[in-house]
Amino acid sequence: MTDVVVSPAAAEMAAAGFSRVALGVEYKGSRYRGWQRQASGVSSVQQVLEEALSKVAASPVSVICAGRTDAGVHASGQVVHFDTQVQRPLNAWVMGANANLPHDVSVTWAQLMPAHFHARFKAVARRYRYVIYNDLIRPAHMGQEVTWNHRPLGVQRMHDASRCLLGTHDFSAFRATQCQAKSPIKHIHHLHVIPHGKLIVLDIRATAFLHHMVRNIAGVLMTIGADEQPVGWAEAVLNGRDRREGGVTAHPYGLYLVQVEYPEEFVLPERYLGPHFLSGLPDCSADVQ
Repeated sequence: MTDVVVSPAAAEMAAAGFSRVALGVEYKGSRYRGWQRQASGVSSVQQVLEEALSKVAASPVSVICAGRTDAGVHASGQVVHFDTQVQRPLNAWVMGANANLPHDVSVTWAQLMPAHFHARFKAVARRYRYVIYNDLIRPAHMGQEVTWNHRPLGVQRMHDASRCLLGTHDFSAFRATQCQAKSPIKHIHHLHVIPHGKLIVLDIRATAFLHHMVRNIAGVLMTIGADEQPVGWAEAVLNGRDRREGGVTAHPYGLYLVQVEYPEEFVLPERYLGPHFLSGLPDCSADVQ
C-alpha cells in the first residue's frame, strides 16, 4: 500500500501538531452488540477498533463513524475518523490496526483528511444491502451473514411494492420506537430488488436512514413477496405512518452497510460494494429520484 498525496489542508493540520485520519472499515457484526461502545463493557466494533488503534498510536484513540450499525449488522464500507498528534505512515494505521484486531474486523484503507471532514456529518448518502437466502432448507453456511426465508418470494412483487418508497417521504412506519432521529423525513435515491441465484438482494441508497428502517422495509417486502399481503400494502403502511401496522422487523444478519458518500472535495479510496460473496452482482444505478 502506498501513501496518498497529502492535501494542503491536511498539511496545515499536521503543522499545527495533529492530524485527522479517515479509515475504511469492514466487519462481521455477529459477535458484537453493534457498532457503539457499550457502558456495560459488552463487546462492540468501536471498542475493538479503538483498542487496536490505541496500540498503534501508543496513546488513546477515539473514533467517530459514519453510521452506527445495530447488533448483528455487518459492514463492508464503514468510514470512521479520528484525530491524533501521533505521526505514523498511513499503511501503519492499516497494517498495525489489523495486526491487533480480531478476525472479523478489518481496516481497509487510511487517508489524511482536512479538519472540516467529519465521517458522520459530512456524509451525503449511505447505501445498504440486505441479503436474503430464499430456499426451503436453511443454509449451513453463512447462517449469520444472510437472512434465511423459507417461503418462496416473488421478486417482481417485491420490486413493484418497493416503487412507492422512492423519493422523499415520512418513514415513521419504518422507524423503530427507540429511534432518536429528529425527523422521520428521508429521501430514498434507489431501491433495487436483485435476484442472485438463491439470494435476493435489496440494494437501498438514501440520504440517511432511521433506526431499523432498512430491516423494516425488508420485512414488509418479504411479506409481500410471500403473497401474504397485496403489493399495495407497502404504500398503505407508508401512508399510515404507524410502525405497529408495518409487520415484523427483519433479522439483522443479512444487513450490510456497503457505502458512504461524501462531497467531491473529499476524495476517499474506492472499494467493492460488498459483501464479498456478492461478487458479480449488478451495480444498478437507475431509479434515482
